[in-house]
Amino acid sequence: MNATEALRRFEENVSEYLHELEGFSMEQLKHQPSEDEWSLGQMYQHLINSALYMQLPNIERCITMTDMEDAIPSTEEKTKEGKAIFELGSFPPIRIQVPPSPQYTPKQPESKEQLIQGLSAVVHRMNEVLPTLETADKQSAVAHPRFGMLNANEWFLLIEMHYRHHRLQMNRLKEAQALPGIA
Repeated sequence: MNATEALRRFEENVSEYLHELEGFSMEQLKHQPSEDEWSLGQMYQHLINSALYMQLPNIERCITMTDMEDAIPSTEEKTKEGKAIFELGSFPPIRIQVPPSPQYTPKQPESKEQLIQGLSAVVHRMNEVLPTLETADKQSAVAHPRFGMLNANEWFLLIEMHYRHHRLQMNRLKEAQALPGIA
């Protein structure tokens, strides 16, 4: 999938997330099925924060790498898992669970408006970044903790895959609360 198609699909995913958000009460958004599971609101926060504070900044790092100090040795590459998701074009349909921790577990949202604004900010930034991908050096890469070295275009594609993958979590969390199915 190219970046333009990824942006189109990403915007469709965000529209679905926003549509779903309308039907949730704050109580439903903050409900955690168990102590070590995220709520729907925390899942939304995770999607917003990972895009705004990790994925998009890493795209910018790839694009702005110009001096030799920032150059990545050519011996570094994607991990086996990283290669697999890009060949597949998506994350595997499995649950990925990280132990709760203060640095990784998202905070509960303060309001629906906070989530709407966050999702809108990600869409805005994705649209801003898209044209810059054409000039990005494919050899400039920044490490992802699980997938290894990703260039700007791969980081961009990863955002869409990440949002699509979390639809599975949303369905599971809605099921845990016996909430209506996805429209």
